[in-house]
Amino acid sequence: MTVPGTTAQQPTESTADALLRPHAEDAFADELTALALADDRQRPVGWRLSPWAVATYLLGGTLPDGTVITPKYVGPRRIVEVAVTTLATDRALLLLGVPGTAKTWVSEHLAAAVSGDSTLLVQGTAGTPEEAIRYGWNYARLLAHGPSRDALVPSPVMRAMSDGMTARVEELTRIPADVQDSLITILSEKTLPVPELGQEVQAVRGFNLIATANDRDRGVNDLSSALRRRFNTVVLPLPATPEAEVGIVSRRVDQLGRALDLPGGPEGIDEIRRVVTVFRELRDGVTTDGRTKLKSPSGALSTAEAISVVTNGLALAAHFGDGVLRPGDVAAGILGAVVRDPAADRVIWQEYVETVVRERDGWKDFYRACREVSA
Repeated sequence: MTVPGTTAQQPTESTADALLRPHAEDAFADELTALALADDRQRPVGWRLSPWAVATYLLGGTLPDGTVITPKYVGPRRIVEVAVTTLATDRALLLLGVPGTAKTWVSEHLAAAVSGDSTLLVQGTAGTPEEAIRYGWNYARLLAHGPSRDALVPSPVMRAMSDGMTARVEELTRIPADVQDSLITILSEKTLPVPELGQEVQAVRGFNLIATANDRDRGVNDLSSALRRRFNTVVLPLPATPEAEVGIVSRRVDQLGRALDLPGGPEGIDEIRRVVTVFRELRDGVTTDGRTKLKSPSGALSTAEAISVVTNGLALAAHFGDGVLRPGDVAAGILGAVVRDPAADRVIWQEYVETVVRERDGWKDFYRACREVSA
């Protein structure tokens, strides 16, 4: 019986299937389990997998039993090996790079593979307080009973130290400098003092920390030399070739499309190549053939933004088109990604459209779409 004014409850998917974006350890649980079963190499204390298996999880491969491990990161193998090896030492890991180089993505998957939990996360902002890294207090208990362990609210970093897990700090350079430096004692002494209780929390073996930082944006807080020495820095580059970037965008768009029930297929690969080509040329300041120099806009035009443009185009094609990704579906997204400064960037974009897009063979439909959205 349905209560008046309500609708009958419909059968729902399982909670995991209904999530828009499951955590890495849940989305790739089968792969992590298969790797754990096949992994006969030495594992550092507290690790779910050996360093070899962690690298295989990120870079992809085929296990002896035929299980295919999908690549989570496409880039130089040595970069991943250095990052994984760093986590097996007493030094923390700093993933550095321009926006859109998969720093957060790599950080999440490293934590999932090493500790089986990627959720011990501190999101860095200009307003991140010291309590987010150290600990806070339950003020009701604090006022009622005074300082005690029951009144203490551990931060994700404190919990990682106590449990021998991997903590993550996103956008470290956006955190105020005095708050950043609260990590120095944690990373050097592997201890977190709680002076209010006359106690300390010591890190259990298996604890380490992964931080990410953007080296392009201005107005961020540079790390002190004391804090930077506590990290081993790994720079994540932009994709080296157009083919690699097209592969990354296609794979990620396919994953997002399936999560959002959007259509996709080989029909859209030409538009993905166009988006990647436009972004790379404007980013590099020269056309692919090297003949024409270009002005670069103020935006980063990263791989992550290319993924966003194509995903939005798929949504337009699905809901307002025939389900096939076409030039008109991506043109507006490209315009929004390129023109961040309405004055300077719009001139750069219009010049690119008229001098490059207009003259390129096979791009007439894309040229018309760009003209329409720019009008």
